[in-house]
Amino acid sequence: MPADPQRSVTDSPHPGAGTSAVEVRRSPRRSRTVSAYREGDRTVVLIPARMSEAEERRWVGVMLDKLAAKESRSVLGDRELTERALRLSEQHLGGRARPGSVRWVTNQNTRWGSCTPSEGSIRLSHRLQGMPEYVVDYVLLHELAHLLVPGHGPRFWRLLEAYPRTERARGYLEGVVAAERLPHLPAAREE
Repeated sequence: MPADPQRSVTDSPHPGAGTSAVEVRRSPRRSRTVSAYREGDRTVVLIPARMSEAEERRWVGVMLDKLAAKESRSVLGDRELTERALRLSEQHLGGRARPGSVRWVTNQNTRWGSCTPSEGSIRLSHRLQGMPEYVVDYVLLHELAHLLVPGHGPRFWRLLEAYPRTERARGYLEGVVAAERLPHLPAAREE
């Protein structure tokens, strides 16, 4: 039980959460409305204090789905993705990586991105859409680094050291992959 009965934190969020934790904040002043927002790697859901646990679970799911839908609508287009890649190249690679094209693709289900150095093309999996910006930036930088160094040797990893969130982004992606491998158990029946 949480120390504060008005707050609870769940470490295993609803599938649409895209974050590491969901924090539910109960308010005695809130009578009917429910709202949610992202706060760093956490999703905060605001609910009336009088709600039952079953109502809380239902509303957390509803609000996470709404946030995910909203975020997926605000996904960068290919032009913005290319501009972002060029900006990241300037900031972290001295502008040396100059992609010819950067685009989203829907046929990459086992990798996050790919690069064809001879063509200067970078493709990012659509599965990244809606993930935190620092994760998309990391994958973009990873592929930009391949324009300069083809393999994954020490020289390649030294290029990525310039990006301060490399380890955090890699951990996030590893967590997504691990979560996809978990068995999907049927939801417990409410009585």
